[in-house]
Amino acid sequence: MIKIGISGFCGKMGQRIFTLAKPDKNFKVVFGLEDKNHTQTGKTMDGVRVVSNAAEIKICDCLIDFSSAAALPANIKYLREFKKPAVIGTTGLNPVDLENIKSAAKEIPIVFSPNMSVGVNLLFRLLKEAARVLEGYQARIEETHHIHKKDAPSGTAKEIMRIINQEGFMVKLGDIAANRRDEVVGDHKITFESQVDKLELFHSAKTRDIFAQGALVAAKWVVGKPAGLYSMEDVLFG
Repeated sequence: MIKIGISGFCGKMGQRIFTLAKPDKNFKVVFGLEDKNHTQTGKTMDGVRVVSNAAEIKICDCLIDFSSAAALPANIKYLREFKKPAVIGTTGLNPVDLENIKSAAKEIPIVFSPNMSVGVNLLFRLLKEAARVLEGYQARIEETHHIHKKDAPSGTAKEIMRIINQEGFMVKLGDIAANRRDEVVGDHKITFESQVDKLELFHSAKTRDIFAQGALVAAKWVVGKPAGLYSMEDVLFG
């Protein structure tokens, strides 16, 4: 059984991870991390202590982090101190945060992905092939999320841009169409177009459970791995 801690426990993603982990005999959620000012901090939710001290990381086998950039430094500090693996799905990180993760991965195993969905990571793999083959095409990226999402474009859209630009495309951040509408969980569409044809790749998330499921798959995989920075592509395809 893998003892997991969930950072961002009371958020929408944290609660979906907890809900899916509860009936899974492979997991036991041993604590939830939250901001010290959160109304649930210091209380017990469905048998799980909600704490603000990241030193609790000591008692888990793996931390799943879907919190915020503000919480990341303390989490990384204790992950390194106690040599614990992590699955990090927090978005909206700046270059300093990303460098902190890369540095920590020299000492501990970390699965870091802007999108934990199995389907989206298959999309990433298909995109590499499409971008490699479709030289000379024009590429467009469009994403739509719910109105509560703070970062725009999404981390997934930025990763899509990075993947296709590695194959010679020159999409800029400002070229990405980022829409915020209603309660859309997450849609991503990539269009490759020439004078003679058009190819579209599209993924639509129906519920946040696809991200929670992916995070739990990653947690099972990363425990026992050597130090390193891993992606969901490593988890899914080796």
